[in-house]
Amino acid sequence: MIKALIAVLLLALPAAGILADDDHDRVLRWRQEGRVLPLEQILDRFDPDRRFQVIEIELEDEHGLLVYEIKYLDARGRIRKTEIDAGTGEPVQDEAR
Repeated sequence: MIKALIAVLLLALPAAGILADDDHDRVLRWRQEGRVLPLEQILDRFDPDRRFQVIEIELEDEHGLLVYEIKYLDARGRIRKTEIDAGTGEPVQDEAR
């Protein structure tokens, strides 16, 4: 499942305007510098029991703050979206849809 989530992230990044020619290297550098936590660690902090189904994940730069935007189905089947600080794993925003 993690490989599928990483694939979703990598597919979503160009749409978010983050990845261009050398941006894969930039994201890797951010990870090595500790600016971005691994996606698996973000998802574990978000819900360790994984009682949700990921619809889409994007890594976005919001005015200098790198955030993972996660759209998912919660345990009740509701579509939800949350933003998580990519560097700390702390929630930035959560909204029901």
